[in-house]
Amino acid sequence: MTNNKSGLGEVIRQQRVSIPLTLQELAKLGKVSPSHLGRIERGERYPSARILRKIAKPLGFEEDELFMIAGYLSSPQTAVTAETNDNYNSGRLDPYVAKVLAQEPLSVQYAVIGILTMLKNIAQNIDK
Repeated sequence: MTNNKSGLGEVIRQQRVSIPLTLQELAKLGKVSPSHLGRIERGERYPSARILRKIAKPLGFEEDELFMIAGYLSSPQTAVTAETNDNYNSGRLDPYVAKVLAQEPLSVQYAVIGILTMLKNIAQNIDK
């Protein structure tokens, strides 16, 4: 796993603020300590897979998206099933995008997934 502690924390913080949620609200929704989340956002701690699972949904991420950003999944192809459109319709990456993205360095993958997630959330808020 690469050392992207501050990058992951920054993605989590930006996503939380864009929703908008306070640190305490996210902690309550994810049933995680606010001080632990704060350390993750500042890059002082790296979250376990268990913590990522707890905060993925409140942040508007699919678990696999957040796991990929965190470096637990190194390839989007690991996280998506390219054979069905159900994954695309459920908010997962388009198989073509996942294939192209898998060829990029992890830092680019993190940035693109973060941007796509933010755009998805903006689009969902516009539809409301």
